[in-house]
Amino acid sequence: MPAVLVIAARDDWPTDRVVRALTDGGAEVFRMDTAEFPQELTLAGRIDARRGWTGGLATAHRSVGLSDISGVYYRAPTPFVFPASMSEPERRFAAAQARAGLGGVVTALDCQWVNHPAAMSRAEYKPLQLATARDCGLSVPPTLITNSPAAVLAFCGDVGGDLICKPVATPVFIEGDRLKTVYTRRVTEADLDDLRGIDTTAHLFQAWVNKAYEVRLTVVGDRLFAAEVHAGSEDARTDWRSDYASLTYRPCTTPGRVAKGVRRYMDALGLRFAALDFVVGPDGAWTFLEANPCGQWDWIEHATGLDIARAIADELRGVPG
Repeated sequence: MPAVLVIAARDDWPTDRVVRALTDGGAEVFRMDTAEFPQELTLAGRIDARRGWTGGLATAHRSVGLSDISGVYYRAPTPFVFPASMSEPERRFAAAQARAGLGGVVTALDCQWVNHPAAMSRAEYKPLQLATARDCGLSVPPTLITNSPAAVLAFCGDVGGDLICKPVATPVFIEGDRLKTVYTRRVTEADLDDLRGIDTTAHLFQAWVNKAYEVRLTVVGDRLFAAEVHAGSEDARTDWRSDYASLTYRPCTTPGRVAKGVRRYMDALGLRFAALDFVVGPDGAWTFLEANPCGQWDWIEHATGLDIARAIADELRGVPG
C-alpha cells in the first residue's frame, strides 16, 4: 500500500498536524527522525540491474518498504545520534557515512517531495532568491551584499533613502547557552559614521520599502495562502518577528501578477512548499523580501483559519487543490 514518509524532529508539533491530516485522509504514514539512525532505525536498501531501490526502513515497532513510498515530507530533522562509546573522530566519520547512506537512498526515491532536500538547500540562499524572484517578474528592493564599508556608503548614496540591514543566512545563534536572534534593523546616521565590523563577514543591506503592511504568503503546490501581517509596534514595523504579541492577521487575496510570478519562482527552484514574505506599500504594490523553503506556517494557520496542514497532506497524497 502506498505510504508517506515523514522526516522531521520528533517534537515538531506542526508536523504532528500534517501527520494527523494525512491519516485522516486515509494515508499510511511512516514518521522518522534522522536522530533515530542508526541506533533505533534500520535501513536495508538494494538496487540492481533489474529494478530500482527496494528494501525498507524499520524500527522495533514499524516498517515501510522503499518501493511503497509515494511521498516524502521533509522538515528539519535532528542530527544522527551514535553510541557514546565512539570517539569524536569516529562519530564524524559515521555521520558522513550515515548522511551519504541513509540520506542518499532516501533522496534517490522518485516520488512526491515537500520539499526535496537538494532543492531546499539551494533555495535557502537569499542572493538566489532575489535573482530568481526578479527573473520571475516579482518586484525586489535594491540590495547590497558586502563586507566593504566603502560599498555601503556608495550604496546609500545610490539609493538616496533609508536602508535596513539584516543577516544573509539564519538570524539565530547560540551564545553562552542562550538562543539569540538578530533582527532586521534600520541603518542610522550614526551607523554610517562608524562602519567598523562590516569587514568581518558578509552583510545584507536593502533599501527601506514604505509599507502599509506585510504579507506572509504560504505556498503549497499550486495553492496560495496569503495573510496580511499588521504591526502594532515600531519594532514590529521594522521586523515583525521581533514583537509577535503586537501583530494582527487577516487572510487576503494574492494579486494575479504576483501569483503568476510566485508560481514561476516555485517552479524555477523546484519547490512544492515555501513561506514567502512581501511588503505591501501604501499604493498596494507588493515587493518580495525573501522565501523560506522550510518556513513556519502553523501560527498563521491558527491565527487565520487557513487550512495549510490539510493542503500539505493533500500535496503529499497527490490530491488536487
